[in-house]
Formats: sequence, C-alpha cells, structure tokens
Amino acid sequence: MSTKTNYIASPYDYHFMQQHVSKTGKDLFGRDFVIDDVDKPVINRLLSYFLKDKRVAESEGINLDKGILLVGPVGCGKTSILKIMSNFCASAEKPVFRACSDVVFDFNTKGYEGIEPYTRGAFWSYSSQPLVHCFDDLGSEPTGNYYGNNTNVIAEILLSRYNYFISRKMITHITTNLNSDELEAIYGNRIRSRMREMFNLVVYSNLSTDKRK
Repeated sequence: MSTKTNYIASPYDYHFMQQHVSKTGKDLFGRDFVIDDVDKPVINRLLSYFLKDKRVAESEGINLDKGILLVGPVGCGKTSILKIMSNFCASAEKPVFRACSDVVFDFNTKGYEGIEPYTRGAFWSYSSQPLVHCFDDLGSEPTGNYYGNNTNVIAEILLSRYNYFISRKMITHITTNLNSDELEAIYGNRIRSRMREMFNLVVYSNLSTDKRK
C-alpha cells in the first residue's frame, strides 16, 4: 500500500490482493499481463474503492458514493484493470462496459432511443436499482449525427446520469487518456463541473508503460 495507508487498519491484505489482481489479469488477458511497480498506488486506490474498504478509501481520498474517473496514458491498462476490479462487485453493481464510440454509433443509428439504456432506462427492472455503466475512452468518440442533427452524445448522457446520481445515486465510471483541460475543451465547463461531483479522480503515472502487445 502507499506510505500513507501503511498503518490504516483494514480487513484486507493489500499485498495479497495485488497478487490476486495480477493472477486474475493473467487469467483474463493472458500470461503477459503485468502490474508494474509504478502502477501499484493506482491499483491500491481502486482496490479500496471496489472492496468498499471505507477506512483505506478515506485515507486515499476516495469517496465510495462516487464513481471512478480513471485517467492515464494510452495502453496503460485502464479498461483491463477496471474489468478485473468489477469481479469484486456484487452482481447488481457490476459495471456494464461500453466504448464511447459505440455509444455514439447507437445514437447515430437509433437517435435518442439508442442511448436510453444509458440514461432513463439504466435501471434494473426487478428492483429499480440504477445500473452502473463504465464508458471507455472518453473524448475519442466522434460527434453524434442523427438525420443531420449534430449532438455531443456523451455530454447528453453525462448530464442525464448526473441528475440520476443526485436523485437516485446512479454510479458511472469512465476511462480516458485526456486531462481535465482537454475534457473541458470537448464537453464544456458545465460537464467538467458535474464530473467533479460524480467522480473520484484516479490517475496513472505518465511513466506507466504501454501494455498492449
């Protein structure tokens, strides 16, 4: 664990959990999957969140009532690590992963009906509990276009999910290669402000290696 959490009481052995994450990664993505030393502080912050380890999360500045905004260089393994972490979730809280570019394609083919599953339709039918979604590669998607109407689709979804975050505690996770200024340039200050409320910012080191083969 990071130095500031070394002496925080926890029911979990984070060294063991790191090893478990590594083994799960190899099982899911092949034997070449590795967790570099430079990535371990990020892994521990994510573990504290997905394990709902309140004391460690608090020491790491993680709010368990928010989602995760995972930022890092191309190829550092952001999506892979979140898919591994989802194995620690209760089944009703497992994130549904969707690339932002695919979400825009849904809009381009069906209009607003195509993105309803991510907004007002994002609830379990049997309990009305909000579905957790993880939108991958934020900022890389094209502008949506349905019958000539250009729309910033992801901005629309984030605004809707923000309202449900406030009213229904809907959780959203995001991965992106972009920093906050770059995100504001694409989505505007209003979305950036909402994102501060919705997300815990977790950032990989720029020294994190490209893990793509």
